[in-house]
Amino acid sequence: MKRIETVILEGLLYNEEYTRKVLPFIKGEYFQDPNERIVFGAISEFVGKYSALPTKEAVGIMVKESKILTEEQFKKCREIVEALSDEKQNQEWLTNETEKFCKDKSLYNAVLESIHIIEGKSKNKTPASLPDILSKALAVSFDTHIGHDYIEDSDSRYDFYHKKESRLPFDLEYFNTITNGGVPQKTLNIILAGTGVGKSLFMCHHAANCLSLGKNVLYITCEMAEERIAERIDANLMDTTLDDLKVLPKEVYDKKMERIRQKTQGKLIVKEYPTASANVNHFRILLEELKLKKRFKPDVIFIDYLNICASARIKMNASVGSYSYIKSIAEELRGLAVEQSVPIFSATQTNRTGFTNTDVGLEDTSESFGLPATADFMFAIIATEEMDKLNQILVKQLKNRYNDIATTKRFVVGINRAKMKLFDVEESAQADLVDTTPPPQQKQFKSFGGKKPEFQRQDRDPGKFKGWKV
Repeated sequence: MKRIETVILEGLLYNEEYTRKVLPFIKGEYFQDPNERIVFGAISEFVGKYSALPTKEAVGIMVKESKILTEEQFKKCREIVEALSDEKQNQEWLTNETEKFCKDKSLYNAVLESIHIIEGKSKNKTPASLPDILSKALAVSFDTHIGHDYIEDSDSRYDFYHKKESRLPFDLEYFNTITNGGVPQKTLNIILAGTGVGKSLFMCHHAANCLSLGKNVLYITCEMAEERIAERIDANLMDTTLDDLKVLPKEVYDKKMERIRQKTQGKLIVKEYPTASANVNHFRILLEELKLKKRFKPDVIFIDYLNICASARIKMNASVGSYSYIKSIAEELRGLAVEQSVPIFSATQTNRTGFTNTDVGLEDTSESFGLPATADFMFAIIATEEMDKLNQILVKQLKNRYNDIATTKRFVVGINRAKMKLFDVEESAQADLVDTTPPPQQKQFKSFGGKKPEFQRQDRDPGKFKGWKV
């Protein structure tokens, strides 16, 4: 079986498209065999000088002209060149394997150099340079994308416009309407509400919905015990009140669980962390452990809730305000969503003004206005005594990157707190919430009967100007 070094040299000799793509990233030092290193150097020199692939004869001549080679080295280099064949390889596979080869060799060489430096054998480098050496080795990549060319990339842009994006739908009609069918991957979605209004209830309800859709769900709680979260999801999926769960016979409970098991192919994992102790690095470790131990990769992550997580980048102290700290947590969680290619749902509290406000806005976000600046989708849940009597809550859009926020800015959702459920209400319940803001022109000239006035000067002589006439 051929070594990867041989396959790479063959690709450089016979595959022009492959060569132009990978040659800028391959270094001679990646070839452990010094003779292969010489052959690679000859190929690289020829391509750089003539912008074309060399023949075997050209490589042989270039190697022969080298004045530093011994007769034995020249003989071995010639044998290597003669052994190279024009056997075609799958280009995608070859490119991927070449990238892996470059990454492995770069890291291997960096580790050897680091050991050399630590042992004091380097004349011009100290241990302080180790992080830079290792970071450069880990950064080796064949990604050549350096921006979107507006003219040249018009076809790919058109395809992007018409690509159907994978979305995670809700089981609530108005939420699907305002999000164009659900939330996309790689997004951070935030619920804003006061204490006891329904932040955790919403997340438990949507987690239950995602599980019913056959999705893998990870629910991270920094507030309640794992069993309390699972209890709420039990109540939702079993259509049973929290009080009834406590007196439900075991055989009845098992039957209900079996029905849930038969309805979904997904899994739900609930993980508890102590308040204000877990950060995004803890979540990454958890995801790796779930992947290894349970072969579990989530399709959606719920974090209950953002403000009581910790930041991985900065430590909360007197010199760091809540604005920077909470914004840092939000940015880290959104980075995790992009990294894992999943939507993340979390929540935040309203401030004291927002707690009593019946028309919550972004300014009512507690601790940091940097949070709504980072979120992709943010909405407020509002509850009043009148709505509690009707078993309803008001939802108000605050930020929406998926649709026009002016469309259905407010709507009502039914709530059953005993069963930890949300549901769509009759359309008549939405009637009083329709925005009736008049068009800009009518609003601007309301004092003139809704008509745009025609202004005329009474006299064009500056000395006789007497004002404007309507």
